[in-house]
Amino acid sequence: MSTLPDLEAWAIFARVAETGSFAVAAAELGLSTATVSKAVARLEQRIGGALLSRTSRRLALTTLGDEIATRALRLLTDAEALEADMLDRTAQPKGLVRMAVPMSFGQQQVAPLLPGLLLQYPQISIDLHLGDEVVDLVGGGFDFALRIARLENSSLRARRICNVRLMLVASPLYVAMHGLPAHPLELQDRPCFGYAYQPTANRWAFTAQEGEQVTVHLSGPLRSNNGDSIKPALLSGIGLAALPDFLIWSELQEGRLIEVLPDWALPTVPLSLVTPPASLRPARVTVTMDFLHDALIKAPWAAAPS
Repeated sequence: MSTLPDLEAWAIFARVAETGSFAVAAAELGLSTATVSKAVARLEQRIGGALLSRTSRRLALTTLGDEIATRALRLLTDAEALEADMLDRTAQPKGLVRMAVPMSFGQQQVAPLLPGLLLQYPQISIDLHLGDEVVDLVGGGFDFALRIARLENSSLRARRICNVRLMLVASPLYVAMHGLPAHPLELQDRPCFGYAYQPTANRWAFTAQEGEQVTVHLSGPLRSNNGDSIKPALLSGIGLAALPDFLIWSELQEGRLIEVLPDWALPTVPLSLVTPPASLRPARVTVTMDFLHDALIKAPWAAAPS
């Protein structure tokens, strides 16, 4: 038996595992279905175990296949990145870039940047996935994600862009009817909207400029995992909310919202570009990440990383 790994068979198996179909994998790879099937069979014979369970209606990974599919996909991704990197040194960045971005942030901050990106790199195409869930970058086939969170230790790589500040705000109508609180503890007796994207949506921790710290337990008539859905109630004067600065920046500049307790700060949260652990990255991904980083770091709401 050859001492060299059957890299072609591993790559073909990775695409079959990802698509769940010999025919779809064959189409994506530009091969015949028979060639794809033979490559997987060759790999199974080589390692001495079945990777796929085949029936007339269904194709599924075996336990062994499921265990190694992610590693095989990583092998394919690294090889594609290596080849793309070599090609991109002499060619215009081109191809599909898949990114995952939080819903409101993507709509308000990322989507308006994409026309400039696509004009600058006309051979790049973007697949933008919007959602507040934490996606599996490797399993989902994403090139990178933008995340607003304190990142847990993992094999993923993170490039911090800036800090996102949580700001306590109210509408002028609310202030006219109820006045401004003078201390965070007064919020316990006022209606406050819970932003569930925060890890402690019903508990706000304030720090004064001189260092005093106060934690406030809240209650209110509305709680949501999306900040945009809180803004109508906030603007109507029903209550107060602590929302990310990028989400309310325009309303603050226009005077439709007022910052409350400006001498007390809520925690900041880093905005980061997060990528899979592969060291090689196609130029199309690199230029997209650099473009977004350079644009977002200049945003008027962006706070310098601490």
